[in-house]
Amino acid sequence: MPSQKTVTAVLGPTNTGKTHLAIERLCAHSSGAIGFPLRLLAREVYEKVCAIKGRDNVALITGEERIEPKNARWSLCTVEAMPTNADLAFIGIDEAQLCGDRERGHIFTDRLLHARGRDETMILGSSTMEPMVKALIPDADIVSRPRFSTLSHSGAKKLSRVPPRSAIVAFSAEQVYAVAEMLRRFRGGAAVVMGALSPQTRNAQVALYQSGEVDYLVATDAIGMGLNLDIDHVAFAGLSKFDGQRQRRLTHAEMAQIAGRAGRHQRDGTFGTLSGTGGHDAAFTDEEVYAIEEHRFAPLTKLFWREAEPRFDNLATLIADLEAPPAEEGLVLAPEAIDLAVLKRLTEDPAIGPTIRTRGAVRRFWEACCLPDFRQQGADTHARFVAKLWQELAHGPLASDHAPRAIAQLDNVA
Repeated sequence: MPSQKTVTAVLGPTNTGKTHLAIERLCAHSSGAIGFPLRLLAREVYEKVCAIKGRDNVALITGEERIEPKNARWSLCTVEAMPTNADLAFIGIDEAQLCGDRERGHIFTDRLLHARGRDETMILGSSTMEPMVKALIPDADIVSRPRFSTLSHSGAKKLSRVPPRSAIVAFSAEQVYAVAEMLRRFRGGAAVVMGALSPQTRNAQVALYQSGEVDYLVATDAIGMGLNLDIDHVAFAGLSKFDGQRQRRLTHAEMAQIAGRAGRHQRDGTFGTLSGTGGHDAAFTDEEVYAIEEHRFAPLTKLFWREAEPRFDNLATLIADLEAPPAEEGLVLAPEAIDLAVLKRLTEDPAIGPTIRTRGAVRRFWEACCLPDFRQQGADTHARFVAKLWQELAHGPLASDHAPRAIAQLDNVA
């Protein structure tokens, strides 16, 4: 494992200035990169660093957008896309508690363990990460930061009574659009922010809200991951979500991560639920309110892991390495992610699996399987997309409009 003498873990609740501190440290170094959990957050910080360093010196690298000037020395990235072997003076990892996320945790854990800046490494996250940081990176300096403002529960409100400058958080695309339509009908307008939207559409919707052209934002729980918007109140349209396996109630920490988007800097914020929404009615328990207002959450006791450098001798070896359990205490094998599910499905396809024989082909095929499922339509649909793409790549450059048409569907927000 790389030297850990220069690692600092800055831990605390939302609105503690962690991201602002990371930007300051990044810009103080001759080069560096920060990995974020959201494409939209990477874009937001990219604009801030461009204002300081100039666009010719700053890169934006996500699964959807790549803006890489020839002489760029500072990069803002999604965690998946951040450079892992580059010689950079500073490395930052944001929202490190996502090491415990079932879908993406293994990627965050790999960056936590191995991504290091030459002069400084900064890990940002919830205080729930403290025990695992101490266990896995014993030489790290841990800095705790308090929240700048108060976060208070304000009960349930009908949609017609939700105050201006509010975010309504829903847990499905259908619910997001239904709430947005009601707001447009009765309150004059709303912006919609979801990960499935294209970068251009998402950026335009955020600008619509930030400019004050509309007073309401309807979003999925993705806005909990550090997105810095001028929100005074967060209203939950529900308190349960489908986590890839089952419908379950949000954990206290997940509730707080979302509710914590209310209030900026010294301005206090409130959170509550929506009433009168039929089957989506829900209420916080006293225990949940206490945990959110006082920032008291159970610490993480395990982090998800997957082999980050598998062998490419053949498809069977690749799959075996990706399914191998970790040897280190505190780490557990990640649940099967969509990239591995696609790899296994297509390996069994008699028209594809037997044709991939060389190390180079195996590596390239794995890269194709790792393409993000931006359409969020599941492993079977994404496997068909990757299969079609692979068959086209086998005959040279992409000739059809299959991929462009699939990407263009992301712009349809109707």
